Amino acid sequence: MYSVLMSVYKKETPENLRESVTSMMNQTVPPSDFVIYCDGILTDELYLETERLKQKYSAINVVYNDINMGLGKALSSGLDYCKCDIVARMDSDDVAAPDRMKLQLEAFSRYEADIVSGTVEEFSGEISNITAVKNLPETDEEIKQYAKRRNPFNHPCVTFRKQQVYLAGNYEHCPYFEDYWLWVRMLGKGCKGYNVKETVLYMRSGEELYQRRGGFAYTKDALRFRRKMRANGYCGFSDYLVSCIAHIAFAVVPNRIRMFFYSKLLRK
Repeated sequence: MYSVLMSVYKKETPENLRESVTSMMNQTVPPSDFVIYCDGILTDELYLETERLKQKYSAINVVYNDINMGLGKALSSGLDYCKCDIVARMDSDDVAAPDRMKLQLEAFSRYEADIVSGTVEEFSGEISNITAVKNLPETDEEIKQYAKRRNPFNHPCVTFRKQQVYLAGNYEHCPYFEDYWLWVRMLGKGCKGYNVKETVLYMRSGEELYQRRGGFAYTKDALRFRRKMRANGYCGFSDYLVSCIAHIAFAVVPNRIRMFFYSKLLRK
């Protein structure tokens, strides 16, 4: 048994939301609980869609909140409504592979893991138009080392133990890095991670995805996060310095160059 935790806000489309939810409800191992947390006031079309989904699937619980809090706070609040200890994150515009949860649940048991994600294939337009594949280190030892400089889990397909998230302090407000900051705290407290090597999720991408990773505001938030990470004691000065330089470099280049580096060089 597991819960699904999804946050949705007004810029989402009903079509994407429907496809995303359906991909999780049609898993070979379907969820027994599905929390859709509405982060702020939605469009009329989205309200209608959430109600349709709630009527269609008895496992779905829609939580309405008129105040937009941002992803970190929304997930922190939404987690309180999840009934199961194992919780699968799902974004409202992605598509889960049919065996995602079967593979991840097996990994929890086999590797005594607390955090499990897997390989993500990014697509643009149609799901058949794969633009990049994001692989990550597989074992707990590799993950802990990798995490010193880069995010060790694909957040859109991560599944975790709710109790361990609470023990680490839950999601916190940390713009663009809510998930990475949570993983650092969990891994630092001894939680074990694992990444499934098979593709478990198809993620929508495009110019807007990479545009958000540039500019002064993003760089400021990235450097603030790196200072928090170093103060936490998870990484040394060299890891901190290399990461800061990389953030600054990727933020100032034109978006087309940033897209090339992320999709071709930072993906496998």
